[in-house]
Amino acid sequence: MNAIIVSTLLGVVMMFCSWITTSAKAQRNIGLVGMLILIVANLAQLKGWWVIDFDTKGMLAFNQIGLFANMTLFILTFLYVWINGEEIEKVGNNHTADYYAIFFFILCGVSVLTSFDNLLMLFIGIEILSIPLYILTGSDKKNLLSNEASLKYFLMGSFSTGILLLGITFIYGATGSFHLTMPVVNPTTHMVTEHFLMSAGLILLFASMNFKVSAAPFHFWTPDVYDGAPTVFTSFMATIVKAAGFIAFIKVFETQRMALGFTWYIILSFVIVSTLLIGNITAVFQRSVKRMLAYSSIAQAGFMLFALYGNSIFNTEAILLYIVAYSLATIGLFAVLVKMKDYSFESFNGLAKQHPVLAFLTTLFLFSLAGIPLTAGFFAKYYMLNALLTAGAGLWLLIVAILFAAVSVFYYFKLVQAMYFTPGTPAINEIDKTYEFKLWVLAALILILGVFPSMLFNYLYF
Repeated sequence: MNAIIVSTLLGVVMMFCSWITTSAKAQRNIGLVGMLILIVANLAQLKGWWVIDFDTKGMLAFNQIGLFANMTLFILTFLYVWINGEEIEKVGNNHTADYYAIFFFILCGVSVLTSFDNLLMLFIGIEILSIPLYILTGSDKKNLLSNEASLKYFLMGSFSTGILLLGITFIYGATGSFHLTMPVVNPTTHMVTEHFLMSAGLILLFASMNFKVSAAPFHFWTPDVYDGAPTVFTSFMATIVKAAGFIAFIKVFETQRMALGFTWYIILSFVIVSTLLIGNITAVFQRSVKRMLAYSSIAQAGFMLFALYGNSIFNTEAILLYIVAYSLATIGLFAVLVKMKDYSFESFNGLAKQHPVLAFLTTLFLFSLAGIPLTAGFFAKYYMLNALLTAGAGLWLLIVAILFAAVSVFYYFKLVQAMYFTPGTPAINEIDKTYEFKLWVLAALILILGVFPSMLFNYLYF
């Protein structure tokens, strides 16, 4: 409850921040201080130091995993704003504080999605998260691609929310409750009692949540929206927002998947293979780095879906590590991309010769996404595949995952080839030493987790 209330109050404070100061830098610093306050408030609840206690009537349930997920996403958001603050100010155009208010409201939605215990709260959390995102997507008002992306995102998001509500209605018709209770088991046969409305509702929920995390075949909005949105906000959408969607996805189906029985594994396997296939194969043929990263995010979603196969501590550790590793590398890559004058592969030609440090950091981020050893991405994929085998999903799916991971190496290395082996002049804006230092911080975190991944979980089990 701490994070929900504090993030809401901070969002309101940021809305009136322009009355206090008109300096964009000062507003950014206030936003960063606010995020530190939010992190401390969540830590206080996690450690039991200070808890804002309300009777939620069974609508919310706070546990260690959810609070730890909050902590992870809040810290990632702090790093994102710390690195991209100047770019946010450029898009903000004298309204920077409003964008930080939007971030705090989105984090409120994140907090609801990690702690809901009721399908109505799931709906409310998704809406609190989604509506501000439509604003961020269309924030570049003079860019037709941004306007188109915002409209497309809004229409597709509204359609998927309608599917979500229909699924919730079916589940209520079957159970008479909005609560996430364990499916009814027949004491004689020890089988889950099948109910058509319940199964139909869960399948509709599954389809809607796939849309939210951009998994195939509900991925079609992702490339255009990611490409049209301002690059600095695409970074946020592809990391923190996607991660929150997966936490909610897992929270819904960690028990409810039992009601679908064997059908669950057939549907999930189809979605995972489709997501890996479409994301990786389509990324190979992209000429824009930004669109390549958009399709890459679809492929990464395919890996994250492995966490839905079981309900063990291996799955929890795997998804948390994957979220952190993927987010750090993606925030770093988009931080480099936002400094480029255009997003083609050709704009990176010769980058290693003119900016060797920047080229090295970009390569490290790409290596982490590809899962190369000594980066956080390697252990993220290892933990996810280990969780897959522990859940007994089958060796064939493991082989498919490894093959597509090999495909991803190809299109990530196309960018490495452009930087190191293709002569040319990179189309890049000026980058100061402070910006490079911020990227070094991300790189250091990726390398530390690539060598000591268990460090992340030391704070989960204290």
